[in-house]
Amino acid sequence: MAVIDYEALFRFIQDRDGWIFHIGLILLATLAAHGLMQIVLKRLEAGFSRTTTLWDDAFILALRTPVLLIIWVAGISFAGDVAQNETGAAIFKAIDSIRDLIVIGVVSWFCIRFIREVERKILSSTSNARHLDQTTAQALSKLLKAVVIISAVLVAMQTRGFSISGLLAFGGVGGLAVGFAAKDMLANFFGGFMIYLDRPFKVGDWIRSPDKNIEGVVEYIGWRQTRIRTFDQRPLYVPNATFSSISVENPSRMRNRRINEVIGIRYRDAHCIIQILDDIRDYLANNPEIAKDRTLMVNFTRFGGSSLDFFIYCFTKTTDWVMFEQIKENVLLRIMAIIHSHGADIAFPTTTLDIPDPLPMSVQADTPEGSVEGDAS
Repeated sequence: MAVIDYEALFRFIQDRDGWIFHIGLILLATLAAHGLMQIVLKRLEAGFSRTTTLWDDAFILALRTPVLLIIWVAGISFAGDVAQNETGAAIFKAIDSIRDLIVIGVVSWFCIRFIREVERKILSSTSNARHLDQTTAQALSKLLKAVVIISAVLVAMQTRGFSISGLLAFGGVGGLAVGFAAKDMLANFFGGFMIYLDRPFKVGDWIRSPDKNIEGVVEYIGWRQTRIRTFDQRPLYVPNATFSSISVENPSRMRNRRINEVIGIRYRDAHCIIQILDDIRDYLANNPEIAKDRTLMVNFTRFGGSSLDFFIYCFTKTTDWVMFEQIKENVLLRIMAIIHSHGADIAFPTTTLDIPDPLPMSVQADTPEGSVEGDAS
């Protein structure tokens, strides 16, 4: 049976070349910490999955990879410090600065992952979808990510010895020149920012502009441009600055759809027009598809060139285009049936010629002078 010589082992550790053994122990401890952290993360993830709060789930999902990377960064940098103290090699002196940059990058990466996970869970949660739309969630996510990236860059520059105060002063002086050079880009940026604040439309809305040839469904709202899918399925890219100078209609937010039709009956059916209008009013008032809290009118409106015209004005409860067209079809067919039920008919353009009776005319035959009346023989 082999006997361990602890004194020899201790002398080896104390020897000048024993720093390799120290580094091995550090890496072994790092590996053990890596495995232990994986077990802890799995148990935390299983426990957080049973809660209804989305923040803890997003936190643990975002933390998983960065925290394991931090453990290895700490272990390797500690091993590098040991090697640098023992050997004095210049290559190990750069480990501290590299470690700082890696830590800043990993922390920033964790923050971005956390923001992305929160955004994804908010958009996938039906309970939160009613309170926060997709456009707002994406805008806040982009803004927070930009803040994290800018902060990470500034901290990294400060760590490397750059003067941030000088950079900020240069940015204040050079901002004017940049503003003139990139005024269109800035106009689009602030245009997108105003869209996120005012929210005249969001992703999924059907919009149109009476000022421009713009109509379709909003697919994406970026910081520079908005992508709209037209009804012929073509993508339309509109700079965000355009929306600050045009009027935009948002039919997706309509409360009802309107039926507004003018119908004419023949002049010969004037005796029953009152009964026809009363029957149409009763039909619309009792139609479950017609909104009762909106304006409903059925009135005789004018004497047309070849018809007695009346109009119907009402709103449907639905805003769906397909259902609206079906309801409108049923209403018009029912109105035509009501007109026919009274023995009347819908007028079409006609022309009536009024020809007076011919006047009586007496024709006298004048006999020329010198003519001889009688039989010609």
